[in-house]
Amino acid sequence: MPLARSLMPSLQELTTFEAAARHGNFTMAAAELALTQSAVSKQVRQLEETLGVVLFDRTRGRITLTRLGERYMRSARRILRQYETETHGIISAAGAESALRLAVLPTFASRWLIPRLPEFLALHPDVTISMTTEPEPFDFGDKAVDVAIHYGAPNWPHGEPVFLCRESIVAVASPRYVREFAIATAADLAGATLLQQASRPSLWHEWFQARGAAHPHPYRGPLFDQFAMTSQAAVAGMGVALVPTFLVETELASGQLAVLDEPPLPGSGAYYVVTPLRLQHTPLIAAFVDWLIGKTALR
Repeated sequence: MPLARSLMPSLQELTTFEAAARHGNFTMAAAELALTQSAVSKQVRQLEETLGVVLFDRTRGRITLTRLGERYMRSARRILRQYETETHGIISAAGAESALRLAVLPTFASRWLIPRLPEFLALHPDVTISMTTEPEPFDFGDKAVDVAIHYGAPNWPHGEPVFLCRESIVAVASPRYVREFAIATAADLAGATLLQQASRPSLWHEWFQARGAAHPHPYRGPLFDQFAMTSQAAVAGMGVALVPTFLVETELASGQLAVLDEPPLPGSGAYYVVTPLRLQHTPLIAAFVDWLIGKTALR
C-alpha cells in the first residue's frame, strides 16, 4: 500500500530543505530561492512536522543537520537531480518527433560514439538524442533510458544485450617517454611508471602474465577512473598506459602515442548494446541498434 499523500512533502519543501542544508543558513537559502528567511524557516518546520523528525539542530542562529537530516538530504538531492534531469530532457526534445535516450560508458561515448553520431542523425534528422554516463548495469525500470552500452558479460536485469565487439588492449606511451626510458617491450618496464585503470585493477598483472613476464609492482602507479584520463596521462608523458586500441585511434594516428612492441591483449569482456525488453522492437530503437552493430563491425 503506498504511503499516504499527507505524509509526502511537496517539491517546494524538498527544494527549500536542500538549499538550507547546502548553505547551512536559512538566510542564504532564502536569497537563492527568492523567498524571505521566515518563509524558508516555515517550510522547513512544516517538513519536519510532516516527517515527525528534527532535520536541523538550531543553536544561536546556526543550523546543522541532524543524523536523520543528513540521510534525508542525500535522498532529497538525488530526487531533485533526477527531477531536473528529466525536466531538461523533456524540454530539450521539444520540437523533435522522436527522442532517443542513451546510457553510455564515458570514454566509449566521447572517443568513439559521439564522433560517429552525426551519421545516424543524418539518417534520422527528426530525432533528438540525450546521453548520460552509466559505468555499471542498472534496472531499466528505475531510469528513463532507451538504450545502454555496456562492457563486460551479457547479463542485464530486464534488458536484452546484443554483442557489439571485443577489444584489443595495447601498451602506449608518448614517443618522448619511450625514448627517455628506452622502452620497447615488457622487459623494459621495470623502471617505468604504470598508469593504473580503476575499473580494471588487475589489467597490468594480466598483461605481464600473458607475456610470461614479471613486474615487481604491477598494481602500483597513478590511478585514473576512465580510459580517457589514462590515455591523456600517457600523452602528457606521465607513464605507460594499457588502453583499448579503438579508444586512442586519434592519438596513434597523430603520433601523440606510440604502441610498445608487444602483441595486443584481448579484453576479458566485450561491448554490448542493451535495450529494455519492453522497448527492443520499437522502430527507432531497433534502427539505432542495427546502425550501431554495423558501425562496430567496420572497426
